[in-house]
Amino acid sequence: DGAYPMLALASRLGLGAVLGSGQQPAPWIHLEDAVGLIRFAMARDEVEGPLNAVAPDVPQQLRFARMLAASFGRRVWLRVPAAPMRALAGEMSSLLLDGQNAVPRAALKAGYVFRFPALKAAFADLAGGGRASLKSAIGPKAF
Repeated sequence: DGAYPMLALASRLGLGAVLGSGQQPAPWIHLEDAVGLIRFAMARDEVEGPLNAVAPDVPQQLRFARMLAASFGRRVWLRVPAAPMRALAGEMSSLLLDGQNAVPRAALKAGYVFRFPALKAAFADLAGGGRASLKSAIGPKAF
């Protein structure tokens, strides 16, 4: 489930926050696409090397936080300044405050079609339960 359950809980409770400037890239991927991308790569001999398992839509963290909160009918009211985060989390804070601008270039070039390429649709699916569609990606025997 990744970071989504904890982020979703915070947003549902009205505790979603912008981290630092909020301008840093926030790559993400829906679980269905993560599984789908792995299955895609395993089924094709021509896919070689690393694939970035991230969606094509890489928002800034500010947009990510706002859209997640909006998927629950909430707003983002909190900001967490960078300095205290860096002091408390040290080097680990760079993942949240600096971000990584990872894009799925190789996956798209190989022909993978994302079911959830955009953040809004992914959050709508997850906020609505989102697990039924995962059965189609993995197969019914996995559940």
